[in-house]
Formats: sequence, C-alpha cells, structure tokens
Amino acid sequence: MTPQEYCLQKTRGSGSSFYYAFIFLPEDKRRAIMALYAFCREVDDIADSIQDRQVAMAKLGFWQEEIQRSFAGQPQHPVGKELRWASERYALDEELFYEILDGMLMDINRQPVLKQTDLSLYCYRVAGAVGLLSIEIFGYRNRQARTYATQLGEALQLTNILRDLGEDARLGRIYLPQEDRLRFDVRDQDFKAPQAGEALKQLIRYYADRAERQYVSALEMLPAEDRVSLRPSLLMAAIYHAQLRRIRKQGYDTLARPAHISPMRKLGIAILLWHRESRAIQRGIPPRL
Repeated sequence: MTPQEYCLQKTRGSGSSFYYAFIFLPEDKRRAIMALYAFCREVDDIADSIQDRQVAMAKLGFWQEEIQRSFAGQPQHPVGKELRWASERYALDEELFYEILDGMLMDINRQPVLKQTDLSLYCYRVAGAVGLLSIEIFGYRNRQARTYATQLGEALQLTNILRDLGEDARLGRIYLPQEDRLRFDVRDQDFKAPQAGEALKQLIRYYADRAERQYVSALEMLPAEDRVSLRPSLLMAAIYHAQLRRIRKQGYDTLARPAHISPMRKLGIAILLWHRESRAIQRGIPPRL
C-alpha cells in the first residue's frame, strides 16, 4: 500500500464527514487534504482509544517527532510522507500541526473546561488550526479567509461536541464549560444518564444556538473572491449543519441517540450544495447552508 492509498483508506474508512466534502477537489488538492485529515485521524484515535496515559503520551510524542521529520524531509510514517508531499506544494504552517497535537494533549490529560475561553482554545486547536491548514490547500487571496476558517472551525467543533456528549462523558470528557453547567444547574453525572434531563437540554440548546451563530458569522466572513476555491469548506459546513438540525429535531437529547446522519445523506448534501453553490455564485446569491 502506498502512502497515498494509506491516507485515503484512513480518511474514507473512518466514516468522516470530511471525506464527502473533498470528493470534488482536483486530484492534487484532494491528495493533500486527505494527508491532513489522515494525520488528524491518527492523533484523534490516540486520544480516543488509548486509555493508558503513558502509552498515549508516547504515541503523541511520536507524531510530534514525525511532523518535525516530515518538514525536514525525512518522514517515516505513510502519513508523514504524504504530509511532506503536501508541504512541498502548499504553504502548510508546521506550527499549526503542533497546535493540533496540543489539542489532543488536552484530551489525554482530561484537562477540565472551566470557562468559555477554555472551550474556545480547545476548538481552535482541534478545528480552527485544521481549518487554517485546509484553506492553504483550497487556495485563497483575501486574508479574511483565515477568520472565516477559524470561525467555521469553532462551529463545526461545537456541533461535534453536542453530537457526542454521552460518548465523550463515558471517556471522562465534558467539553461544555463548568461555568455554564453551574448556571444551568447541570451536574457532571447528568451527562452519563440514559437520556438528557430538562436542564441539560436547555444547556445543549444554548450551545446549539451558539453554534448556529458561528455558522452565520463564518458565512458573513467568507470573502466573495474566495468563494469558489473555498467551496469544499461550505460542503463540510452543510454536512455538519445538518447534524445540528438533527440535534434540534431530537429535542436537544443527544444522550439517548447521537445525532448522526448516514453516509448516503452526507453524500447527497455534498452533491446538492456543490451544484447549488455553482448556480448561486453565477447569480450573485449569498451562500447558505
């Protein structure tokens, strides 16, 4: 298996929503973005699947060294080799990969989320940094696209957090800030219940509304001159926004049943939005999800 095939399998096999957002990209861009998301999958699997902290830290240390080797032209891992290929063609910032690793470190250390600023930092590291790397591959001219990328990253990550509340709680992670849990009178054990109580539903609704505002704000920041090149990010946003709508449809209870959508639904959303965006751009219609 070639490094390119490895990255494709890693991304496609994970069932990630991102895979469906990138199917329309030209071959070189698709190859580069698959390398980036294969890296994200590798390090995320460490944080999610390895219970022994020392083992997880050692594996995370390997990836820190592999990023260094990749940018120095001496990668060992298939993903590192593909990242080397991508970094030779696109202006990927090495430091952003370390930001992603720092986000994984927060998970491994079970770092408590006390305030909204803690949550924003986590969202930046695990999603905003990925967005900044992604737009270098997609291409952009207006630096406002960087603000668009980080705001959209936070919207996506908030959706992801709300979708997986119960699963994350069982892993010992509660991402909704303690200051807001206290304000809504939500206890930590409420996240491990078979279904969400009324107080937790209100907290979930509060953060669903916040995510919605982030989607709106991101779209407002999307530079008109970069709308075509950044269209894959809009596909990604549409798929995640569909999950947010599912959360609302389920009455803000994501403990009884996570708000997942099927692979076929994700593909349908991607195809629909791709063609709708093509027409909207020609007619000067603002983007929507």
